[in-house]
Amino acid sequence: MLNILGVTRFIVLFSYNPATATDPATLAWGQWGAIPFALAVGVLPYPITFLCTDLISEFYGRKTANFIVWVGLLLNLWVMFILWLGGVLPGGGPIEEAFFDIRTAAFGAVAASMVAYLVAQFVDVQLFHFWKHLTKGKALWLRNNASTLVSQFVDTFAVITITHFYAAALPVNPDNPIWPQLWTFILTGYVFKAAVALLDTPLIYAAVHFLKGFLQIDPTAHPTRTPAT
Repeated sequence: MLNILGVTRFIVLFSYNPATATDPATLAWGQWGAIPFALAVGVLPYPITFLCTDLISEFYGRKTANFIVWVGLLLNLWVMFILWLGGVLPGGGPIEEAFFDIRTAAFGAVAASMVAYLVAQFVDVQLFHFWKHLTKGKALWLRNNASTLVSQFVDTFAVITITHFYAAALPVNPDNPIWPQLWTFILTGYVFKAAVALLDTPLIYAAVHFLKGFLQIDPTAHPTRTPAT
């Protein structure tokens, strides 16, 4: 779903306009400006994937979490295949143009999102287990946040740079220097993801508390593959 939505629309929460010789600095809510805080619509639910990966890592270990990452890749390739097939078969319809617009946007962003997804999710899994081993299964908040914050920066940097240089799908001004504009998208996207990651700490504690009884697994004593008998 995120790859289909991708960069079809950017949501501008606010923008900052620095002071000039004639005008003071201003914040413009919901409007584009000199320094926009803008998010691709596909970014909105993306931080949830890191919470899911961390929960799988906590209960079933690194091997299963890595397997789930590969499943995610295969599912996205399947979606891309369906979009490709739907475009090459003969057909028509009153909103056919909308389908091809979404198809083009999805194809343009899929390379960026898949590279970023794979790298970031594997980084998240490896760091999660590094911190879990280092703390001997304690400090869930540390491994949850430390792994997610690092991996989401990797993800954001990769998806923004690849989307621009490979797919040319970012709303940048070609008359201005590119890298300051890219860093604006990178930092605003990362701030959003980092904020969600920090806010989900109570959620992962609540989820672990519930799932520990539901799955009959104690992740601190036996973080393995099968439920306890």
